[in-house]
Amino acid sequence: MEKRAVTAVVLGASGRGKLYGDYALEHPEDLKIVGIAELVDLRRTMYGDKYGVPVENRVATWQQMLDRPKFADAVIIATPDHLHYEPCMRALDLGYDILLEKPIAQTFDECRRLVAHARDKKKIVCLTHVLRYSPYFLKLKEMIDTKRIGDLVSIQHFEPVDHIHMSHSYVRGSWHDSVKSTPLVLAKSSHDLDILYWMIGKPCRRIAAFGGLKHFKSENAPKGSTERCTDGCAAEATCPFSALKIYYRDRTWLYVFDLPEEEPERGEAILRYLRTTDYGRCVYRCSNDQPDHYVTSMEFEGGVTVNFSIEAFTSYMGRRTRIMGTRGDIVGDMESFTLTDFATGEKTVYDANAIDAENYKGAGHGGGDAGMIRDWIEAVRRQDATIMSTPLDDSLESHAIAFAAERSRKEGRIVELE
Repeated sequence: MEKRAVTAVVLGASGRGKLYGDYALEHPEDLKIVGIAELVDLRRTMYGDKYGVPVENRVATWQQMLDRPKFADAVIIATPDHLHYEPCMRALDLGYDILLEKPIAQTFDECRRLVAHARDKKKIVCLTHVLRYSPYFLKLKEMIDTKRIGDLVSIQHFEPVDHIHMSHSYVRGSWHDSVKSTPLVLAKSSHDLDILYWMIGKPCRRIAAFGGLKHFKSENAPKGSTERCTDGCAAEATCPFSALKIYYRDRTWLYVFDLPEEEPERGEAILRYLRTTDYGRCVYRCSNDQPDHYVTSMEFEGGVTVNFSIEAFTSYMGRRTRIMGTRGDIVGDMESFTLTDFATGEKTVYDANAIDAENYKGAGHGGGDAGMIRDWIEAVRRQDATIMSTPLDDSLESHAIAFAAERSRKEGRIVELE
C-alpha cells in the first residue's frame, strides 16, 4: 500500500509532546505534526515554529482544538494525567486515532469506559507502555516463552526511583498530589505492572500492598529551614534535596522550565522559577501525599508469584529484575542480564546494547520509544491494531492491578481481582 505520513494533532507541548514532535522531524515520511494545543504561550510558539505547525492550528486548550471538525489522522495526548480521559473520549467521538500517554485515566471506571468507547468506535488507541519495545524486556520475554528457565515460578522486580527524581516529580512536581494526578503505583509504575503482566502472560488474581510517606513531611524539616530554598535556609548547603543545588548549581531536571540558552539570562530565569513555583519549595513543606516506599505482593493466574517494590531512597534509577524458573534463573538490571542453567551450571550474559544492535535494531533506548511510535504509525496507516505490541485491553490489566494495589494499601487487606 502507498506509504504516506500520518498527520497528527498534539495536545501538550511538554516533555513527551516534544519527543513525538522530534520523531516527526527525524522521520517526516512517517509523521507530520499539523496542530498544537498548549496553554503556555512560549511553549506553543516554540513548538509550532520548530515543527512547522500552521499558525491557525496553534491554540491554547484541548477544548479549542477538539471543538473543530476533524482535520488530521490522529491525536497525540501528552497532557497531565487529569486531562487524559475527557480529551480522549472527545477525540474518539470525532473519529481520530490516538496515541495516549499513560495512564488511561484517573479512575478504573473511567479507564473501562474509555476502553469500551474505543472498541465501539473501532479506532486505534495506543497507550505508551514503551517497555514492551525495549530490547532488554523483549529478550527477557523470549527467555520465558521459550522455556529457557523451565516453567516460570516467580519474579522479584524492583523500581528504584532515585531520591532526586522523587523530590522533583512526586514531592515538588506534577504528581505530588495523588488525587489531582494519579497514585504513585500508577503514575510511576504502570510500565512495570504492564511488563509483569506481559511477561507472565496471565492476569493477576490477588494483591497485597504496603507503604506510605515516611520522609517528605513537615516534622522532618531540618532546623533553620525555610519555606523556599531561596529564602536563606540554614540547611540548604547540606540538604540533598536543595532546589538551588539540583536546578541552579547542578543544572539538572530543567526540562520543566522554559529557559533562554545564554547566560546570565538562563541562570536568572532558573532563580525566578525557584522563587515563584513549587520547584523552589522546601521538600518538607510541600502539599505532597505520594508514598516514598511501596511494596506489593501479587499472585497471578496459575500460581506465579511476584514481589514488586518502588523505592525513593536510592542513588540510581532503572529496573532490577530476578526471574526464577524450574530449570534456571535470570538476574538483570536493564543494562544486561545473566541466565544460569541449573542442569549445566552455565551462565550466559546478555548485554542490552548488543541485543538492540543484533536483534532489535532501531527499537530505541531502554524505553523503546521509537519502536512504539513506528508501530502506532503503521497501525494507523493500515487501520490494524494488531500491529502494536500494546493493545488497549492489555493496558487495562496493568491499571486494574495498580488500582487494586492502592485499595489494598489504604484498606489494609488482600484484594481479589476479578
